[in-house]
Amino acid sequence: MNNQNETAQLRFLEETAIRLRQNGFTVEPIEDHHLPVCWEKGRLCRVSGKGSVLYRQENVDSIRAQDALQTVIDTAKMTSEYMAILETAPRLKASGLDGDYRILADFGDAVLAGHPTEHGVQFVTWEWDYDREGVHHGHYFQDDYDAAKRDFTVRGGLVQKGALFEPEQLAEIYRALAFVREQDETLSCGRDQELAELMEQVDGLLPADAPRQRDAPEQSGMTMK
Repeated sequence: MNNQNETAQLRFLEETAIRLRQNGFTVEPIEDHHLPVCWEKGRLCRVSGKGSVLYRQENVDSIRAQDALQTVIDTAKMTSEYMAILETAPRLKASGLDGDYRILADFGDAVLAGHPTEHGVQFVTWEWDYDREGVHHGHYFQDDYDAAKRDFTVRGGLVQKGALFEPEQLAEIYRALAFVREQDETLSCGRDQELAELMEQVDGLLPADAPRQRDAPEQSGMTMK
């Protein structure tokens, strides 16, 4: 591993540690380019510098542990996404703007920027001035990357606002689907499978820290150790 890759991986793990602590996890010091993650009373898993989540089956033997593990996986995936962009992102240069803001996305009249801080990367969207020399009407999202991306797609005209669901709405849809699958005794096996697939699709759109009700362990995206 060259020094550049090693530094990038360490930055990713440090950022992931911040996000996981914000979600209520305990993290141990980085060792051998892996971040040990603890939950409740013991070790849950490890996040590698390349973004993989490694775990032992005996550490995820309950639905609650599976949910916790999925949160780690989602957090690592999200963090890997924006940290990879930040590695080569140009600095946002705009009149009257101070601080280190990096361009994560730029389309139409909108720009999405990341601002590295000691408390983790912060996110903001702006609209360009007519001459693209300055920005205005900043929407600040602190550490909520998903919300910042949604706002950028609307401000940039990529999608209509009404076509996007807020996380609370998605959570309600998820719960409604779970309720139907649990309570409707007339569901055929085929229809139940369709609803299960729809739940999985909605689940993939939910933020990492959104509450979920799972009726079966989910291991997609996990790496067995």
